[in-house]
Amino acid sequence: MATQDKTTSTATAPEFPEQVTGMYILAQSLKRLGLDKVYGLVGIPVTEAAYAMQKIGMEFVSFRFEQQAGMAAATHGYLTRQPGVLLTVSSLGFLNGLTATANATVNCYPMIQISGASDPTMVDMNMGTYEQLDQLNTARPLVKAAFRCSHAKDIPSAVARAYRAAVSGRPGGVYIDMTTPALGEVMDRAEAEKLFFTPVDIYSPVEPTQSAVERAADILASAKRPAVLLGKGAAYAQMDDDIKALIENNGLPYLPMSMAKGLLPDNGPLSAISARSMIMEQADVVLVVGARLNWMLQFGRGKWNSSIKFIQLDADPQEIDRNVPIAAPVVGDLKLSVEALAEAMKSRKMSADPAWLKAIQAHTAEENVKFKERLEKASKEMPMTHWSALSAIKPVLEANKDVILINEGANTLDDTRDAIDQFLPRHRVDCATWSIMGMGMGSAIGAAVSTGKSVVAIEGDSAFGFSGMDFSTICRFNLPVCVVIFNNGGIYNGIGVNPGGGELPAPTTLDIHARYDKMAEAFGADNYYVTTPDELSKALTAAIASKKPCLIDVQLAADAGKESGHIGYLNPTPLIDYTV
Repeated sequence: MATQDKTTSTATAPEFPEQVTGMYILAQSLKRLGLDKVYGLVGIPVTEAAYAMQKIGMEFVSFRFEQQAGMAAATHGYLTRQPGVLLTVSSLGFLNGLTATANATVNCYPMIQISGASDPTMVDMNMGTYEQLDQLNTARPLVKAAFRCSHAKDIPSAVARAYRAAVSGRPGGVYIDMTTPALGEVMDRAEAEKLFFTPVDIYSPVEPTQSAVERAADILASAKRPAVLLGKGAAYAQMDDDIKALIENNGLPYLPMSMAKGLLPDNGPLSAISARSMIMEQADVVLVVGARLNWMLQFGRGKWNSSIKFIQLDADPQEIDRNVPIAAPVVGDLKLSVEALAEAMKSRKMSADPAWLKAIQAHTAEENVKFKERLEKASKEMPMTHWSALSAIKPVLEANKDVILINEGANTLDDTRDAIDQFLPRHRVDCATWSIMGMGMGSAIGAAVSTGKSVVAIEGDSAFGFSGMDFSTICRFNLPVCVVIFNNGGIYNGIGVNPGGGELPAPTTLDIHARYDKMAEAFGADNYYVTTPDELSKALTAAIASKKPCLIDVQLAADAGKESGHIGYLNPTPLIDYTV
């Protein structure tokens, strides 16, 4: 009988390629471009995509409302110059997020919204599929660019192109329609790996023409009463030293818009922040850097000197001559434009009247004395008003200059902007161009996550109501955010009366007795209920020092506040006074 060969076989089992889905490809596409933080709210069909992001080491910040996640992404983009990323579900989740993406586009914040979407072939045939909505065409008019991924192989290219579109020229929001077929498609990992690439020159700054720079320099040097108007675009550009050198080397008074506060100190010797009307009425040449001559600046008309010459630096040529003729447009990357203008000014001598700056400084000193007296008087008023509360907040925040301030509301917005000086760039974020309410919690989270800094959000009670549930997100992620709520019980104030005499509250009335601090208690955060400036000062000091989630409920008088905004031309005058 033959002996059986007992030699062990060396044959191995057949190898099968490792496989991945479109969700993995999406996560890798973002991470490989450095977009490793994503804000969003999950559900069908993107839940597993969020898990895939966490699996490869990305940070996913999960919210209670897509709009707030979008506001966080937009604020992330503004503060870092890198697109903030929003992930949402389809249909209404997409629409909720689109509010923030549209706002980012208007305000020039780089942002990418990625929303799960139904199979487009079913949408096109109007078959009534799950959460059916033509999201791509809904988004297109409201964003800077829009892409649809119908296959997994499309994803890396879509993400790279979205990044480029979001940051190029004038920044804005970009939408990616991430269809269910693309997310669920299976590919061999080796084939998927071939799809990834690193874009070259993802942001390519465009230089202004030398002739435009020379013309601007000639006009600026010839000014007798010059001034510089700084917008949030100047802050976004992160050219802080260049702006400082241009202004200080040429002795130019500067007037910052609200989110440009701190580019140079609000209390600096060239600051004209307390002389806004004087600048508008008397300046003969104004250099506009990264700002729009829109409703917030009376469209460049109104109180402005009728013979004024504007020099405008902007990345977008369509912004030039929008409401008034621009004597010297300089179109190009803002940093390159400021650098070129500063260089051109070195060979020119300013013609400014020395009395002009002295007059601004004298006016500023007078206004500052009045403002100080106003705060001192308000600090003794009981029950508190907005100014009483700000008399306590002002010294605390100005002693903690590196805290980022988020601010929204009506009187709360206007009064805080006027009261709190800023000393560092990009340390104030508010409701900006559209003046929308409801960005507070999202922007506070985006600021804290993207920078790692402490944040204080000063909110009107009405404004807080738009986003308040995402205070729970602040707590869940243990962020160093203190939310300060000015509660006067209403929109503008809490003394509205139903003119029909019924029991239902007036349209502007909320609840003067609301205890927002109890909401913080429910989520395990530090909380305070304060009724005096001294209590508020101590609470805010402790909250900032703790670097933990905190909410301070500031009880104001119900009659504190009035209709705000100074845009009476938008408000039709009624024949009957409905407010009494």
